Amino acid sequence: MKSTLLVTAAFLIAGMAALPAQQANDGQPPLIRNTYTHLGLVFVTPVAGAPFSATAVIENQRTLPDGSVETLHTINLTGRDSQGRTHGENRRMMMESFHGTPPLVDVHIFDPQTRLSTIYELSTHIARQQLVPEANKVSGAANPWVKYEDLGTDTIENFDVKGTRRTLTIPPQANATGAELTVVDEYWYSETLQANLLTRHSDPRTGVQTIKLTDIQPEEPPQSFFEVPQDYKVVDMTPPPRAQVANQTR
Repeated sequence: MKSTLLVTAAFLIAGMAALPAQQANDGQPPLIRNTYTHLGLVFVTPVAGAPFSATAVIENQRTLPDGSVETLHTINLTGRDSQGRTHGENRRMMMESFHGTPPLVDVHIFDPQTRLSTIYELSTHIARQQLVPEANKVSGAANPWVKYEDLGTDTIENFDVKGTRRTLTIPPQANATGAELTVVDEYWYSETLQANLLTRHSDPRTGVQTIKLTDIQPEEPPQSFFEVPQDYKVVDMTPPPRAQVANQTR
């Protein structure tokens, strides 16, 4: 059951990755969502015509109950080809004292043309595939708890980037802590690569997560990035159509 839930969550995240690179927010600077981050995972928006590969350096810091700060880190290879297909690794988060390459857990591949999402796991040698439906359009309604700031421009890894800060202030009555919470997301976006080269997520409940793309190669990744290894068993996880389910239950 635990494995199924993890796979389902991963497919949902892959669907979120298909959101547009920039979205309007009532005249405010756009919230850049082309790189969605969650627990060390990195997903790049599957847009065509902007191939690249890179190493994502990921760090999580959180304050423990005794006041000490726990730091975890990992690296993941990520990339996108000219067709918009994306590749992302999921490696284990390691303690700060660890040196070397973290163990690889699984690899995520998404093809926007076929809407096919694939996750293949090294431990089981099983590749789970699922057709991901088109993402729903995001409402343009203003959120009174959210503030956007234009951070100007900078240079990261020799690429020009534009910064945006999104601050979400959650009032006491809207969260379980009973106190006001401030969650801050910072995005540094490269128009050339159509990707965020640096993202930072700060939440007092979970700590600070930073993801930076390094060793960026603005060229076509190897074809193997988007292929399931031959010795893996492919399993179709796509749910049957509703009509078919209804007929089966009669």
